[in-house]
Amino acid sequence: MRGFQFRMQRLAQSFTNLFALWVILAGVIGWFWPAALGWVNGSLISILLGLIMLGMGLNLSPADFQRILRKPLPVLAGVLLQYTLMPALGFTMAWLFQLDNELATGLILVAACPGGTASNVITFLARANLELSVSMTALSTLLAILMTPLLTTWLAGNRLDIPTAGLLLDTLLVVILPVSAGIILNRFLRQRMATIRIAAAPIAVIAIALIVGSILGARREAMLANGWQLVLAVAGLHAAGFGLGWLAGRVFGDRNTARTISIEVGMQNSGLGAKLADSNFPAHPMVALPSAISAMTHCILGSLAVLLWRLVDRPKSASRSQGQTNTVGQ
Repeated sequence: MRGFQFRMQRLAQSFTNLFALWVILAGVIGWFWPAALGWVNGSLISILLGLIMLGMGLNLSPADFQRILRKPLPVLAGVLLQYTLMPALGFTMAWLFQLDNELATGLILVAACPGGTASNVITFLARANLELSVSMTALSTLLAILMTPLLTTWLAGNRLDIPTAGLLLDTLLVVILPVSAGIILNRFLRQRMATIRIAAAPIAVIAIALIVGSILGARREAMLANGWQLVLAVAGLHAAGFGLGWLAGRVFGDRNTARTISIEVGMQNSGLGAKLADSNFPAHPMVALPSAISAMTHCILGSLAVLLWRLVDRPKSASRSQGQTNTVGQ
């Protein structure tokens, strides 16, 4: 049984490591063959997002929150940046690129979302502080029930009529309840949940990819009409999040802490943004488009950051290996 679970874990890890590839592939399919993913809509998006959040809960335990209490400063700093820097950047990019009201609201909405599973995957690939990443994601997700609706209402309320109560209720239903259920199941049925825990990350990757592909397909014409203006605004949001997050992270810790905070700040739960937009702005379908582009953009930027950091680390690893070889030779 352990051998089977080990093989499953390796397979799941290999699949999850290609997170950016699957999201881009789904985006390409949705773009060129919209009908292929047209069935991913409405209540199914809610179910997919619920599965993502349930899986996140299954991989959390009381120990994760105890870590926050033991070393609160980096976690609190990262979460503070998540809910101050990113919404401010979303507002700024919407103004800078003169986005219309629907797209601007969608950009601000996704900028006000918490971190997600994708940030944990990228942190793992970057060999940064995974424990810190999980703690930040957990805390920012729990705070999302209030912060995401309130920040969106505050920053975008003059653009569209923001259904604050609806956003609050949706965030409760698709975030807090499934995450709480996952934590409870993990606490009392940990052994029985082992296989499901292994599958949680690949399921999250598939779910996010399907959501991204379906929204891009459904909003293809609108995307063509708005062109690079929206893409540049979203790219600017995440690139600035990564860069400023890293600079702030250096104040609160070492290189790995900075990288982790950079990833957590720069990557949002775009699936949540898409779901909230789809449910709460039925008369304004374009509000969901920035979330779909966000999911692809932050995955690409996150993967590039991993590549850059590995290139930076390579000479240091080679120097350490050379030093060890010389020591043995002596």
